[in-house]
Amino acid sequence: MFKTLKEDIQVIFERDPAAKSVLEVILCYPGLHAIILHRIAHYLYKKGLILIPRLISQFNRFLTGIEIHPGAKIGRRFFIDHGMGVVIGETTEIGDNVTIYQGVTLGGTGKEKGKRHPTIKNNVVIGSGAKVLGPIVVGENSKIGAGAVVLKDVPPNSTVVGVPARCVKKDNIRIASPYVVDLEHGKLPDPVEEELQKLRKRIERLEQILIERKEEEDEAV
Repeated sequence: MFKTLKEDIQVIFERDPAAKSVLEVILCYPGLHAIILHRIAHYLYKKGLILIPRLISQFNRFLTGIEIHPGAKIGRRFFIDHGMGVVIGETTEIGDNVTIYQGVTLGGTGKEKGKRHPTIKNNVVIGSGAKVLGPIVVGENSKIGAGAVVLKDVPPNSTVVGVPARCVKKDNIRIASPYVVDLEHGKLPDPVEEELQKLRKRIERLEQILIERKEEEDEAV
């Protein structure tokens, strides 16, 4: 338990340049408080208890603004930055070295029992306000853009943005090592801007063709 806590503190220094001291992190980081309380609630939940873990989860929500169902499975070196408004559902599975920002929802769809929440693989970064919904899988080393709504599986080593989210990068970014996470979730491609750029180039080409034909006609006259 203490080894896990040490890792949870260490990862904050690695991924948040605002962290200045261990005491500050222990006292002032709600993401750390949330994960500590969740690990306690999850341990009791696995023992077959229901009410006490749910009460711990509700206290966690009141204290930190982060709601994590005690049934959610969370791996090592998990980091929630700021955290207000984060919701993690019951059957969510989160791998190692995952980072999520405020307002993220890892939610379910429908009323069916069983697996209904996302599986987040290792080294994933989920930007502010993103919604990942349903029993889908987000592959390793992927990034979810801020505000994206993800409804389908995300391949490994991909970047997805938009509503609904679509993949804009795959296999052309450096694959993170097990202990290096790419946190640049604000520097993502804009698929709309890319299409506009293509249209601008096409219009410029058509205008050039028209000019050339006009010049040919003038010369013929």
